Amino acid sequence: MDVEILARIQFAFTVAFHYIYPPLSIGIGLLIVLFESIYIKTGNKEYETLTRFWIKIFALTFGIGVATGIIMEFEFGTNWAVYSRYVGDIFGSALAAEGLFAFGLESTFLGVLLFGWNRVKPWVHLVSTIGVFLGSMFSAVWIVVANSWQQTPAGYHIVGEGLHARAEVTDFWAMVFNPSSVDRLIHTWQGSFLAGAFLVLSVHAYYLKKGRFVAISKKAFPIALGVATFFSFTQLLSGHSSADGVAVNQPAKLAAMEGHFEKNAPADLYLMGWVNKKDQTVTGIGIPGGLSFLVHQDFKAPIKGLNDFPEQDRPSQINAVFQFYHIMVAIGLFLIALTFYASFLWFKGKLFETKWLLTIFSYSVLLPQIANQVGWFTAEMGRQPWVVYGQLRTSQAFSQEVSANQIVFSLVLFTLVYSLLLVLFIYSVNKKVKHGPYDSSDAVLN
Repeated sequence: MDVEILARIQFAFTVAFHYIYPPLSIGIGLLIVLFESIYIKTGNKEYETLTRFWIKIFALTFGIGVATGIIMEFEFGTNWAVYSRYVGDIFGSALAAEGLFAFGLESTFLGVLLFGWNRVKPWVHLVSTIGVFLGSMFSAVWIVVANSWQQTPAGYHIVGEGLHARAEVTDFWAMVFNPSSVDRLIHTWQGSFLAGAFLVLSVHAYYLKKGRFVAISKKAFPIALGVATFFSFTQLLSGHSSADGVAVNQPAKLAAMEGHFEKNAPADLYLMGWVNKKDQTVTGIGIPGGLSFLVHQDFKAPIKGLNDFPEQDRPSQINAVFQFYHIMVAIGLFLIALTFYASFLWFKGKLFETKWLLTIFSYSVLLPQIANQVGWFTAEMGRQPWVVYGQLRTSQAFSQEVSANQIVFSLVLFTLVYSLLLVLFIYSVNKKVKHGPYDSSDAVLN
């Protein structure tokens, strides 16, 4: 296997593992803000208990997220030297802003969030909780801005030539508000809120099924369900807006997402299927002209197909892009149906007696995580063969001095360390969940 493929596999592995944790931190952070706000308003101690409990899980998630994110910084320099030189000024601006706006907020308030109970006034602790939550959201802003610039570069010019070429910022705000950044940021935030909400739903559905901590779970579950219901629906809207942007700015990616090969022809919308790249066909269930309708509100409107682009400018793994995209959409639609049905049962007063639905929620924590991962794979694999769309090819961006053996060794090492971290994370969270929300031995269990 050549160096480029190995470098891509290694970076994909480290980013995919890291991407488990920041969305959870953002989503759990929102629920903690809601729980503590209700506690401050009502004085109900059970909401304080919920806040304290979920802060412990937030701290675990936040810590591993920071640790695993550092590795990617080193990989830029070791495996992707040409890419690092090319985007250094762009990423430097975005990451400096992240350090100033995001880590500044988080570092200021994190200590109060974790250790401020009974040391500061309740409203001061709530302010610190909001500060940490906003810090995690601002962190996502600058990471998504940097990645979106790779998808739709703007506000820059090129200095130098060949391996020494680099992009310089000419308009900071044009770089920040590049054509895809806002849609992608909103979609990422919503995916994060769902990841956190479904973790809370999963834990409290487990308690309700087992008959443990029932009273406090009946308070937590509707709040998390409200968050999940709202953002599962709005994510469908932001996903549609993002796809419209892809149609304009990255038409080859859109064609790969739906397996559309024909030149400038109406495009079908597939519910599921399998792409045969060699025969340029898709076998599956689809709506004739459905993609054309979504993009242009006309079933017969032409959409650029993969054959409109030179073969070297198309994504190589078309079926993979197609499958990842449709898995994301399928999970999104399922989450909408699940949360709306559960909300209906809650209004009818029958939710907590519907055991089979609680069983689904117990395992539902996996679904937003899978959707977030395959959505990211869709975006990145669909951008190929470009690492900076239309400007720098992936084949030109990796380090020339790194050998395949060196990458394999580090990939094996990362796999072992990350696997250990994942096991420890699951063990620690499971231990806290089994212990329950209460600290004292005389806690009420119903």
